[in-house]
Amino acid sequence: MEEQTAQLKKWIQESDNIVFFGGAGVSTESGLPDFRSENGIFSAISEYGHRPETILSHSFFQQNPEVFFRYYKKTLLYPDAKPNDCHKALAKLEADGKLKAVITQNIDDLHQKAGSKNVLELHGTLYRNYCVKCGQKFPLDYVTKEEGITRCNLCGGVVRPDVVLYEEGLNTDTIEKSVAFIANADVLIVGGTSLNVYPAAGLIDYYRGKKMVLINRTTTPYDHKASLIITKSIGEVFAEIVDF
Repeated sequence: MEEQTAQLKKWIQESDNIVFFGGAGVSTESGLPDFRSENGIFSAISEYGHRPETILSHSFFQQNPEVFFRYYKKTLLYPDAKPNDCHKALAKLEADGKLKAVITQNIDDLHQKAGSKNVLELHGTLYRNYCVKCGQKFPLDYVTKEEGITRCNLCGGVVRPDVVLYEEGLNTDTIEKSVAFIANADVLIVGGTSLNVYPAAGLIDYYRGKKMVLINRTTTPYDHKASLIITKSIGEVFAEIVDF
């Protein structure tokens, strides 16, 4: 086991107040595409004639719901994806009383599928949906059973995914809970994220401890603040140090 991985394992063994902050790199190992890499979702103008970040904006959703739903249902949903070793290890650490929270920028439900309970979804999730008119909530299979705009079976309103679109603010309660967990953590593990997406990335500025671990294949703007940097597959790292 490499020195850095061995150090992380030691910190995990010694702590019962660990917080994990993760991004798209956690889910790519389950076969989901990321957003901002060379071959990611945002790398080119889509077949719909608009850049994905335009389609996934609040104003576009309101003005062009047909295109929004076509793009969303074809491009963003991966219901058959399975949790990888990172998801499984984090669920095990939580069950063992070591991990206090998973804070994720991802909009899939892979942490929950792996068994994690306290998951704070900064950007929401595609697996919860609600009617913009009456507030009725719907599961994913209600949305995917047919193409086109999804309508509420009660009032006929549009049923949208419970995600934070561009031009929308993050949920205040989720932010406050995330800040509290990060600020009080003994060990903060940051993985699978470039830390370039704000305001989410700025949350790790609230960490006050001395054991911040960065697990990412590439460098980040926060490398100089890290106590430990591991440039390996996040799934491989957790598979080495956690028995699940």
